Amino acid sequence: MRNGVRNALQHARGECPFDNGSRREFLRGTGALGGGILLGNSLAGAKPADRPQRPKVACLYTEFTRLSHAHVILENFLEKYPFNGQIIDPGVDIVSFWADQFREQGDMTHDVSREYNIPLFKTIDQALCLGGKELAVDAVLAIGENGRYPRVREWVVQYPRKRFFDESVAVMRRSGRFIPYFNDKQFSHRWDWAKQMCDTAGQLGIPLMAGSSVPLAQRIPHFELPAGAEISEAIVIHGGSFENYGIHALETLQSLVEFRKGGETGISQIEVLYDDELWKGAEAGKWPLELAAAAMQVETGQPFTPTTELHDPPRWGREPWHGFLVSYKDGLKGYILKIGANPMRWNFACRLKGETQIRATRFYPGPWFNRNLFRALGHAIQHFFIHGTAPCPHERVLLANGAVLAAVDAYFQRGRPLETPHLEFAYESRDFGDFRETGESWKKIIPEGTLEPDGIARLPETS
Repeated sequence: MRNGVRNALQHARGECPFDNGSRREFLRGTGALGGGILLGNSLAGAKPADRPQRPKVACLYTEFTRLSHAHVILENFLEKYPFNGQIIDPGVDIVSFWADQFREQGDMTHDVSREYNIPLFKTIDQALCLGGKELAVDAVLAIGENGRYPRVREWVVQYPRKRFFDESVAVMRRSGRFIPYFNDKQFSHRWDWAKQMCDTAGQLGIPLMAGSSVPLAQRIPHFELPAGAEISEAIVIHGGSFENYGIHALETLQSLVEFRKGGETGISQIEVLYDDELWKGAEAGKWPLELAAAAMQVETGQPFTPTTELHDPPRWGREPWHGFLVSYKDGLKGYILKIGANPMRWNFACRLKGETQIRATRFYPGPWFNRNLFRALGHAIQHFFIHGTAPCPHERVLLANGAVLAAVDAYFQRGRPLETPHLEFAYESRDFGDFRETGESWKKIIPEGTLEPDGIARLPETS
C-alpha cells in the first residue's frame, strides 16, 4: 500500500519528497504493519481477524489551518487519541488529501502531507481514485468548514459541501461501489441541496453520517433521560453566533428530545427573538425564563437572571443575545438561546410532564476550549467507516439543518412565527451512549492544565 500511495503522489505532484520513515513508524505504531489494532470499547467487535485490512480513507476539506475543523478532526485520524480514559488507535488510514483552498500564512496542508506521507491530489476524483480511474478508497471524510467563502443572508456561509458530495458520488457511480461518507456539520446552506444529498444517499445505498461534535461531549452532571420521557419543553443555551453555533445547539437539542415518548415528529414552526425582543418575549410568556436559569446554573453554579453579569472571554465578540422558539408537530416546545459570548457554553434543561423539578446538564468540551470535543466525534466517525453504520441518524442533522436555515428566514420576518411544513418529518432515534465522552479522558490522559500543542496532538508513548 505504501508504494501505491507513493506512486499516486508522484502522479498527483510529479514528485515524492517524503521520508517514508515517519509514516512507516506511524503505521507500525498503529498496527497497520503488524496486523493488530487497539480499539475502544465501542469498537471492540472489530477484531483484526474480521478486518484484515484497515479501511482506506480519502479526506476532502475546505482549508487546513490551526484549529480549523480539518486540524481538530484529522489529528484523531493521524495519531492515537484519548476517548473515555483509553488510548485509541484510529483503526483506519488517511491515504489521500484534497484541499479546496490554501492560506498564504499558516496553512498546514503541505507540512502534514509530508510528515505523514499522504498524497495531496489536484481533484476530488483523483483523491478518491488515488490517481487512477476507479474508486480506490473505502470511505470519504468530507470537512467543509472554515475557509473564505461568500455569505448569504448575513450569517450563512456558502460552504461547498454539496459539491464535495456530488463529485464523490460521481466516482462511486462510475465504479459501481458506494462507500461510507461523512459530512462535517450540516449538509448545506440550501435546504433543497441538503435534502437532495440525503435522498441521493438513500437511493444509492451510500452509508451517510453527518453532524456536530457537541452531542458527544461529557455531560456534567451525568444526565440521562428516562426511556420514553414525556418532555413538555426543553432548552439549549450556547454562547456563539446565530447560524454557526445555532446549528450545534439545534443538533444538541435534537440529540436529547428525539428520544421522547412517541419519537421525533418534526418541526412545525420557528420564531426568532433578537436582542431586546428576547427578554420582552420572556415577560410575555413566549419562553420560560426559569428553564434558562436552570440551564445556566449548571454552568455557573449561581442563580441566573437577565441582569446577571457573565465573565465571558472578551475576545469572542458581543453579538446580541437572541433565541429560536421551536414548535414541534407533537406539541413539544424547544428553545435555543444565545446568552453571553462563550464558545464553550453548551447548557441544557428540560421539564418532564408531571414533574415540578427541572432537569439540567451542560456539555463539557474538556481542556483546550472546544478542541477536545472532536475526540469523541473522530471515534464515532471511525466506527462508521469500519462498520458502515452511523452511531446517530443523519436525519437528525437534516432536521437541524433545515431548522437553522428556517431561523435565518424567521429573523427577517420577526414578529410572527415562520411555518415549516417541510420540516414535519419523523425519524427513528439511535442509542449513541457508547460514543459519548464520560470525562475519564480529562482525568487520566489530558487533565486540566495540560499544555496545548500547536500542531497535530501526539500522546506520549507512556500514556
